Amino acid sequence: MAKTQDQRDKIAGSVTELQAGFEKLQYICSDQIATAVYLAYQLGKPILIEGPPGVGKTELAKTASELFELPMIRLQCYEGLDESKAIYEWKYGKQLLYTQVLKETLDEVLQGAKGFEESVNRLHEFGDIFFSEEFLEPRPLLKALREDNGSVLLIDEVDKSDHEFESLLLEMLSDFQVSIPEIGTVKATGPRPLVFLTSNNTREISDALKRRCLHLYIPFPDLELEQQIIHARVPEIPEALRRQLVTFIQELRELDLKKVPAISETIDWARTLVLLHTESLDPELVRTTLNVLLKFQEDIENVGPEISTLTAKAIKA
Repeated sequence: MAKTQDQRDKIAGSVTELQAGFEKLQYICSDQIATAVYLAYQLGKPILIEGPPGVGKTELAKTASELFELPMIRLQCYEGLDESKAIYEWKYGKQLLYTQVLKETLDEVLQGAKGFEESVNRLHEFGDIFFSEEFLEPRPLLKALREDNGSVLLIDEVDKSDHEFESLLLEMLSDFQVSIPEIGTVKATGPRPLVFLTSNNTREISDALKRRCLHLYIPFPDLELEQQIIHARVPEIPEALRRQLVTFIQELRELDLKKVPAISETIDWARTLVLLHTESLDPELVRTTLNVLLKFQEDIENVGPEISTLTAKAIKA
């Protein structure tokens, strides 16, 4: 059974309770992250999460959906995204079918009409039907507003969209409503959705959008926090090995790489080492499993000469 609104309010009753709830779902978050989500929930404001790829921005929204037992509606942004993919579009196939039916019954529709003007007025009535709720196909933003018990709306990688799309978002983010010219303004039917926007900082987000959101920057975790994350996600890994692998990855992120290892790749490597029955890092083991951490051959080749040094540091830590 889904949680009631009162139960959700209790979960978000304080930063500490919210942080504990995330931890139970194996999402280890800092005080700053828990505070930002708490404020977003209590103030009913969207939260813009910025930071490098792989630090858990999208996962935060997914975990919030699970924690509050709300449906998560995701809008993946890309260049050229417009209202027909983000807000709504018309069911053109259904409209075409009904138009064909109207043509076949045109005599019945116009029966008794006196003159051209009355005939046109009758046809206009059918035009209004074609652009009604029955023919409307809701997309993520409209779906989120129509959830009776609320929802978690994830607008993922908003920095990949155009500035024009940002303008489309402003009404939604400030008033939690969208405008459909043929129907009018559609407002949230239930509690406001809990909105997460993520950005990998590939371009500047407009001031207008930022003003409507709380801001949260998630960096890569420090040594202690990343160890807590690995302990939560891969509890079977020995403590000494956990410390070594996290130290190794922290050092690895300091190198000049095309793509530094994300938290998800740290978790994958920890699981890999467990599968290989590893008790301690050694240079050869690191070399043969480096492709779990690094996704570009150029990075793997560049790190090769540093493996022995990095492994020694990790073991001594």
